[in-house]
Amino acid sequence: MRVNKFTAMTAAVLFSISLAGCGSDADDSTAGSAAPTMTTAAPTMAASPSAAMDMVNFGPGCAAVPTDPANKGSFESMAQVPVAAAASGNPLLSTLVSAVDQAGLVDSLNTADGVTVFAPTNDAFAKIPAADLKKVLADKKTLSSILTYHVVPGKLTPSDLAGPHKTLQGGEVTVSGSGEQFKVDGTAAVVCGNVQTANANVYIIDTVLMPKS
Repeated sequence: MRVNKFTAMTAAVLFSISLAGCGSDADDSTAGSAAPTMTTAAPTMAASPSAAMDMVNFGPGCAAVPTDPANKGSFESMAQVPVAAAASGNPLLSTLVSAVDQAGLVDSLNTADGVTVFAPTNDAFAKIPAADLKKVLADKKTLSSILTYHVVPGKLTPSDLAGPHKTLQGGEVTVSGSGEQFKVDGTAAVVCGNVQTANANVYIIDTVLMPKS
């Protein structure tokens, strides 16, 4: 009888352990079924730094861009219109806008199908001696050559920017740098990058580029 009683107690304990084991399996099964959802979500959250960079504006000059979305010079407003129209609302680019109009390039830029524009600021044009700038502005052929040297086919993101690029003028610009630090042709620094317009990516620069002779 002692043996039978001991056997019965042992069986009860084993039965309890068996039930606990079944409960554990159910929990594991539930956790296992949730795992694919977590695994699938992980890549979306872990965006690469370069991909994130391609989505934002950067550079100290961006602080001068209006923040009110209703202002036609704001990033939000510029993204809705083609590049020449967008530049006309940007307070950094009024001299460039006048030059583009003088060269008769407004329609060409506004109808271009995906371009990158290196846009010199007003201060960039101010670096050119006044007499020389006046002479260039009066020479439509020379002015057009200079301005189209600032335009590259295709919308270049920051991760695409470094390297040589053929311009609409026919020459080639070379961009060096990475992250938020870029120079064009070794002289012009990008002061506000990755500005979106309806048909272009714009990189605002602090020096006017000159085609290589």
